Amino acid sequence: MKMWLLVSHLVIISFTTCLSEFTWHRRYGHGVSEEDKGFGPIFEEQPINTIYPEESPEGKVSLNCRARASPFPVYKWRMNNGDIDLTSDRYSMVGGNLVINNPDKQKDAGVYYCLASNNYGIVRSTEATLSFGCNCDPPYHFPDDLSYRWLLNEFPVFITMDKRRFVSQTNGNLYIANVEASDKGNYSCFVSSPSITKSVFSKFIPLIPLPERTTKPYPADIVVQFKDIYALMGQNVTLECFALGNPVPDIRWRKVLEPMPSTAEISTSGAVLKIFNIQLEDEGTYECEAENIRGKDKHQARIYVQAFPEWVEHINDTEVDIGSDLYWPCVATGKPIPTIRWLKNGYSYHKGELRLYDVTFENAGMYQCIAENTYGAIYANAELKILALAPTFEMNPMKKKILAAKGGRVIIECKPKAAPKPKFSWSKGTEWLVNGSRTLIWEDGSLEINNITRNDGGIYTCFAENNRGKANSTGTLVITDPTRIILAPINADITVGENATMQCAASFDPALDLTFIWSFNGYVIDFNKENIHYQRNFMLDANGELLIRNAQLKHAGRYTCTAQTIVDNSSASADLVVRGPPGPPGGLRIEDIRATSVALTWSRGSDNHSPISKYNIQTKTLLSDDWKDAKTDPPIIEGNMEAARAVDLIPWMEYEFRVVATNTLGIGEPSIPSNKIKTDGAAPNVAPSDVGGGGGSNRELTITWAPLSREYHYGNNFGYIVAFKPFDGEEWKKVTVTNPDIGRYVHKDETMRPFTAFQVKVKAFNNKGDGPYSLTAVINSAQDAPSEAPTGVGVKVLSSSEISVHWEHVVEKVVESYQIRYWSVHDKEAAAHRVQVNSQEYSARLENLLPDTQYSVEVRACNSAGCGPPSEMIETFTKKAPPSQPPKITSSVRSGSRYIITWDHVVALSNESTVTGYKILYRPDGQHDGKLYSTHKHSIEVPIPRDGEYVVEVRAHSDGGDGVVSQVKISGTSTLLPSLLGLLLPAFGILVYLEF
Repeated sequence: MKMWLLVSHLVIISFTTCLSEFTWHRRYGHGVSEEDKGFGPIFEEQPINTIYPEESPEGKVSLNCRARASPFPVYKWRMNNGDIDLTSDRYSMVGGNLVINNPDKQKDAGVYYCLASNNYGIVRSTEATLSFGCNCDPPYHFPDDLSYRWLLNEFPVFITMDKRRFVSQTNGNLYIANVEASDKGNYSCFVSSPSITKSVFSKFIPLIPLPERTTKPYPADIVVQFKDIYALMGQNVTLECFALGNPVPDIRWRKVLEPMPSTAEISTSGAVLKIFNIQLEDEGTYECEAENIRGKDKHQARIYVQAFPEWVEHINDTEVDIGSDLYWPCVATGKPIPTIRWLKNGYSYHKGELRLYDVTFENAGMYQCIAENTYGAIYANAELKILALAPTFEMNPMKKKILAAKGGRVIIECKPKAAPKPKFSWSKGTEWLVNGSRTLIWEDGSLEINNITRNDGGIYTCFAENNRGKANSTGTLVITDPTRIILAPINADITVGENATMQCAASFDPALDLTFIWSFNGYVIDFNKENIHYQRNFMLDANGELLIRNAQLKHAGRYTCTAQTIVDNSSASADLVVRGPPGPPGGLRIEDIRATSVALTWSRGSDNHSPISKYNIQTKTLLSDDWKDAKTDPPIIEGNMEAARAVDLIPWMEYEFRVVATNTLGIGEPSIPSNKIKTDGAAPNVAPSDVGGGGGSNRELTITWAPLSREYHYGNNFGYIVAFKPFDGEEWKKVTVTNPDIGRYVHKDETMRPFTAFQVKVKAFNNKGDGPYSLTAVINSAQDAPSEAPTGVGVKVLSSSEISVHWEHVVEKVVESYQIRYWSVHDKEAAAHRVQVNSQEYSARLENLLPDTQYSVEVRACNSAGCGPPSEMIETFTKKAPPSQPPKITSSVRSGSRYIITWDHVVALSNESTVTGYKILYRPDGQHDGKLYSTHKHSIEVPIPRDGEYVVEVRAHSDGGDGVVSQVKISGTSTLLPSLLGLLLPAFGILVYLEF
C-alpha cells in the first residue's frame, strides 16, 4: 500500500531594520491634500501553505497574492528572505500570483511571501510554506489518528465497551475490570486509520478466566491514567480513566475546586470524559475516582488551555496632522500572550507599543501590526496619512446667526480644517478680543462669552493661521430675552391611587418657541408610552402643568420641569411623596430548624411613608401551591420586630417561608421566598383511621385501615404496626407493614376457626418512634366456603343466543352470591364464562351465546371465602339462528285513512330457525319507541301519520329470535309514488328507505 509522506522545511526568518538590505526599496510618504483620493494596498487574497506532489503531472504550482489599491499595486515575491528572480523561465507572474514551473524540492521548498506596493507604501503578506510529497510505503509508525477496537473469536464480533470492559484509544489496550467466565475466548486487536484507509488485525490472543479470580473481591485500581494535556482553545479534549476491581468499580469525574465545564460529557461506562470546544476557563486539574465496596483509587492531571492570537484592538487607516503625536494601539490576546511587532512598507520597523512624536511626511506609509505566539500569527494592515494644508472654512464655516440669551453663556465655534493646527484670534467688529473675565478663546478656537448683556450683540470674526496660510469666517451674535420659570412645581404628598398636579409656567422671548420637558428622577417622561399615569395640560399658554393620575408607589420621587427654547432653558423641581402599603422585607434567613418550629430573621423594607404595624409569616409546602399564614411566637409580630418563630409546623416536611409587612394603608408585597428547608423528624402523633376488615379467603383474617397522608409521616422509614388478638384472648400479636401506602394486612393461620371475632388496632411508626394506636375494632375472620351444592338446576332455551338458568337455594346461611359457569362444546372447561348474582336471586340470564351450539352449565354457592362444590352439570342446545334475509317490502299503498304495507314471505335457510310470524314496529322518524304489531300474514295496515313522517319496520320472527329489519317511511302527502317505489326499491338491499 502507498501513502503520502509530507516533507516540510521549518524556516525561522529574522527581519532586520537595515533598509539598505533591500536594494529596490525607495522612501515612501508624502503630504495629503483634500483632492487626494488614493490609498495604499489592502490584501484581498494571500498565499497559503501548499503541498506539491512530486509525481504530479501538472508540472507547476501557484501561490496567490492579490491586493486592492489606488493607484494599482506592484507585486514582488520573496523566498526564504531572498528576492525571487522573476526574469527566470522557472517563474512567472499572473496578476500578483506567483507560478513556479517544474517545481523542484531542492530549489523551491521553503517559506514565501509577497509584497504589494504603490506610491502610498508597501504591505507584506502572511508567510506560506511550500512542501513536497513523495510516494512511499507506509512508515513503521502509523499516524496519530488511529482507531482501536477488539474482536472476540471472529469478525465482525466486536467487544462492546461498558462499565466492565474498556478499549483505550491512547494505547489500544483492552481492559476488563472483573473477568467473568463469559469472557473466555480468542481476542484480536483491530486497528484502522481514516488517513490511510487501511485496517490491520493482530494475531488472536486466548483468554481463559481463572475460577478463583472471578469470585475473589479486590479494591478498585486505576490502570488507565490520563496525563497532563496542552490543548488549543476550541479543540475537543478526551480524558481516559479505567479501573480494575471486583465488584466492578464505579468511576466519577470532577474538576478540582471548580465546577465541571458545561460542554463536558461522560461516557455511559464512565471511563471517558470529553470536553467539547474547550475554553480558557476550562483549564485546571481534573480528577477521576474509582470506587467499589473494597476501596477507592484516585488520579489527577492538569489540562492547560492555549489560544491562537486574537485581536482585542487593532490598527485602522488613520490621518494625522503633520507635527502632531500619534499613539497607535494594537492589542491581542492569546496564550501564551502574543508578542507585537510592526512592519512599515514591508520592512521590520518596531516591536511592542507604537508611539510617534512630531510626525513628518517620513512617517506616512503602509503599516502592519503582527501579533504572534507559538500557535500562529495574525496581521492587521493600515495606512497612515500625514495631513498638511492651510486653514480653510469651506467645509465648516461659522454660523451666520448665533442666538444667546441675556445673562446666559454662549460658545461660538470656530473649526476650520488645517494642518498643522492653526493659531486662533477673534474680533468683534473692529475690536480685537482677548481673554478676560467674561471672554475666553479656547484651545480649539471656540469663543466663550459669559454673563451676556445686550451690548454683546454684533458681528464676530474668527481668524486661523498656520505655516501654510491663513483664513477667517464671520457670524452675527443676536441677544434674546432669557427663559425663566415664573410658576414652579411644589412638593406633594398623596396616597396610592390618588391624583397629583405639578404646576409649571415660564416667561420667554416672544420671538422663540417654548417647549416644556418633564423628567422623573433624571429620566425624561415619554408621554406617549406612559399616558396611563402622566398627562399634560395643553389648554394654557406658556404653561406645562403635569397631571399624575392613579399614582403608584413607583411614581414617588423628584419631578423636574424644564422650560426650553432653542437658546436657553430654565428648570425647577419638586418632590412627590406617595404613601402606600409597605415594600417587601429583605434578607430573610431561616435558623434553628426543629421538628415543629423554625426561627426567622429579616430586615425591614420600605414603609412607604406609613409606619409598619405588623408582620405576617407565610408558609408553602408540597401539599399545596397556596401560601398560608403560619402560627408564630409571638402570636402578633409588631412592626418594629425583625425576628420571630414559626410554630406548629409539620415534622419532616419541606417548607418555604416569606414575610409580609402591613401598615394602615394595606398589606405590602411579600419578601422573596426563602430557600426550601425540611423540618426535623418526629414520632407520629396521629393514629390511622377506619380500622376494620373481616372476610377474605378460608383461614384468613383481613385487617384494613386508611393510610396516613404524607403530611403525617413525620420521618423516614415510615410504616404501620398491626396488633390483633381473639376477642377474649389475652396476648396481642403484632406484625410490621413497611409500605407506607398500603392499608391492608392479611393474616393466614390454618388453625384459625372460621368467623371468629378478633380485636384489632393499628399504629404508625418511623425512624423517630411509634405513634398512638387507633381505636380498637372488632372484626371476624373469614368464614368457610359453602359446602353444599345448589340443587334443582334447570335450563330454559330462550333463543339462538340466550338461555335462562334457575336453581334452588342452599340451606347454609353464609352464602353471599351464586356463580353460574358455562362453556360451549368447542371450548375447554378452564375457559368457562362466569356470571355472579347475589344470594337473593333464583335465576340468571346468559346472553351472547352461539346459535345451534351445545353448552354445559353448572351453579355454585359462594361467599368471601370462596365458592362451594358445583351443582349437577346441565347440557343444553341453543336454537338455530334467526332468518338472515329481511322481508322484501313489495308495496306501501295509501287506502283511505290507512297505509297497507305488503312484503314477501321470508324463507329460512337450512341452518336457520323456521319463520313463525312477523313483528312490525310503527314509530315516528327519529325516535326508537313506537307501537309493536305481530302477524302471521304478509301485510299490515297502519294509520296515516298526522304530523311528520313515520317509519314502519318489518322483521321475521322465529324460535331463534328476530331476523333482519326492512323499513319504509310513510307520510300523509302522496299516494302514487309510494306504491311505485315500494315495488322497485326492495331489490336494492336489506334496508329500504322510501322518501315521499
